[in-house]
This record gives sequence, structure tokens and C-alpha cells, in this order.
Amino acid sequence: MALQVVSPRIRGFIATNAHPDGCALNVRRQIEVARGLRGSTQRYRNVLVIGSSTGYGLASLLSAAFGLDANVLGVCFERESTEDRTGSAGWYNLAEAHRVAREESRLVRTINGDAFSHAVKQQAVDALRAEFGPLDLVVYSLAAPRRQDADSDTVWSSVLKPIGAPYTGKTIDLRNDAVVETTIEPATDDEIEATVKVMGGEDWAAWLHTLADAGLLAPGCRTVAYSYIGPEVTYPIYRSGTIGRAKEHLEASATALTAMLKDRCQGAAWVSINKAVVTQASAAIPAVALYMSIAFKLMKERGTHEGTIEQIVRLLREHLNLDVPLVDEEGRIRIDDWEMQPDLQAEIAAIWDTITTDTLTEVSDYAGYKRDFEQLFGFSVPGIDYAAPTEVHRLIQ
Repeated sequence: MALQVVSPRIRGFIATNAHPDGCALNVRRQIEVARGLRGSTQRYRNVLVIGSSTGYGLASLLSAAFGLDANVLGVCFERESTEDRTGSAGWYNLAEAHRVAREESRLVRTINGDAFSHAVKQQAVDALRAEFGPLDLVVYSLAAPRRQDADSDTVWSSVLKPIGAPYTGKTIDLRNDAVVETTIEPATDDEIEATVKVMGGEDWAAWLHTLADAGLLAPGCRTVAYSYIGPEVTYPIYRSGTIGRAKEHLEASATALTAMLKDRCQGAAWVSINKAVVTQASAAIPAVALYMSIAFKLMKERGTHEGTIEQIVRLLREHLNLDVPLVDEEGRIRIDDWEMQPDLQAEIAAIWDTITTDTLTEVSDYAGYKRDFEQLFGFSVPGIDYAAPTEVHRLIQ
């Protein structure tokens, strides 16, 4: 037993601790949304989620397990608690997901380790052979800051930088809640290449080839990876920057993977373009917090705002439930469609041009953005007594 009062240690877009009860309640809320999928499809019996502990990956695991009644193996890299430090939010998320699954006699397992490595891929192969069987769906939702080459000591680190010219634009200084102007110098060729290595489609392809060679893809197996496009105001730092270059590589990888899967198991691969949501990864991107604060206010007023779990439920119900998913002219699934409506984007752009620190709380939902960010780590969750001691040592079992 290790009962502690856990107070938030958050500064800007960095959080160094997490509250286990808040994370658990967040997971239970998502599970209830996921249950709305029950009875919608029997297509997916065994599912692998790579990057399963937070954000869209966690939503995918919960939707598959509690919405589709599938057996789910997750792969992630999270931190267990120590004597002087809480576990990571992702650790507590999965501890609760496993607890509920165990209560309901569902098969949910987690491999905690470096998903880029050969060793973890082999652990997944062994686990699938022992408890699951061939896969009907593989979800790739890995968001990592760095990657070590599985065959050498080379380490690539991703960067958030523009390409070709410096970027100057508005952002929110999350340390003092101010709208400020920031300038970011362009990436070097080496930084662009490293970002593609970390966040592109190379590892996604490596996973699918490993699984295919192991005979672990069921007939008609599908795979989906997640991406984002976003609005023109964030293009220089995102879609036209280093991360965008990596996402282009990810999307191009779907074409090659579809050819391989068609040959091996009559399967296919897609990239799903998702809406902007508050995640640990997105919080670090300049301009995106400000954009999301404006977009969230307008989308909530329209009744079209969704979080990660609502997005993935819609992806599974309206797209991956079909024999042939609906795609755009580039072959991508689009569940950012409500966000990217032209009239909404025009309204966001008009507010973007005039927003200042003085008008931030009036014309945006910055308060909601901050609350969403704090809730990623189990804080500011209604119904939690944060003054009460709680058990911080929790197991994923």
C-alpha cells in the first residue's frame, strides 16, 4: 500500500505526475461511450493496438474491447509508480482498463516496452499465438518523441519545425495564459529525415510484415493508422512542416501496405484523418492550442465537438464497419469532416486574426482546453476528491 495525496505538477504542456483515480474515472467514462458500439459489427474478433495507453490509441483499445467485444492486445511504453513518483497517466489508464476487462471476463493484454524494437514485436507474436490467434484489425497509433533503430545504436528524434523558412505566428504561452507571437527556425535536412523515421510509416509497415510472416493476419485483415491535416493557419508548423512530412510518409505507406495485405490475406490498409483533440502530443505543437481553443468553442455551440472516444466510435461505426470504407480522393478516411467544414473554418480564421490575450477567454474555449489537458493526467475530473489519499501503486494485470 502506498497512499498519497496527489497534487498536480503541471507547467505549460509538461506534466510530471498523474492521479490514478482521475485516470480511472476517465477510462470508465470512455468505456460507457464505447459500449454504444455493441451489436454494430462482428467483423473484428482479435485486435492489436500499437500505442494503446493514451489518446486515440486508448480510445481504440476501449472501443474494440468494450464496444466490439473483441479480444485486444495493446502495446505501449509507460512508467510504473516508484516510491517517490506516481505512475504515468497511460499506466493508470491501462490499469483501470484491465481491471474492468477482468471483471467482465474480457481478454485484454498489454505489452509494455519499445514498440520500435524487434524484441517487443516478437513478444506480440508470442502473445498472439498463445492467447489470441490471427488478427482482424491492427491499429497503429504510436506517438513517440524518438526512435532507436532496431538494428543499430542509431537514435532519431522528431522535431516540430517548419520547412524551408522560419515560422512566425500566434500561439498561447501555456505558462501564463497569454496570446503571443512565436518564431521557429526551419528544420535541417537531417531533422526532417529523423522526424519521418520516428513518425512516418516505416515502423507501421515493419509491424504488418512481421505479423504477416508469422501467419497472424486473418483473412481480410485490416489496418488503420491515424493522421491529421488541420487548417491553413497551422500549415506552416504542422502539415507543411516536419510533422506533416512524416504524416505524408505515413499516408503513402498505406498504399504499399494495401498491396502487401491484398496479396497475403486479402486485406487492406487505410489512414484515418482525425480531428484536433487535446493529447499529450498535440499540446506541444505551437499554434495548435490556440486553434483548438477557438475551434472547440464553435464546435460545442454547433453540437459537433468530439473527443477521442467519440471519434473512434464514429470511425468504427460509419467507416470500418463497411465492406469498403468511405474515403476521400486521396484514399483517406475522414473523421475530421465536421471540423473542416468551410463555414466553420472561415469563422475560426476570422477570430484567429483578431484574438488577443484580453479576448482569449471571450472568443475561445481556452478554459475547456486547459481542463481537457489537465484531465489527460487525471486532474480536474469531476467527482474526484483530490484532498483524499489514494493508492498510487497499481498494477496492469
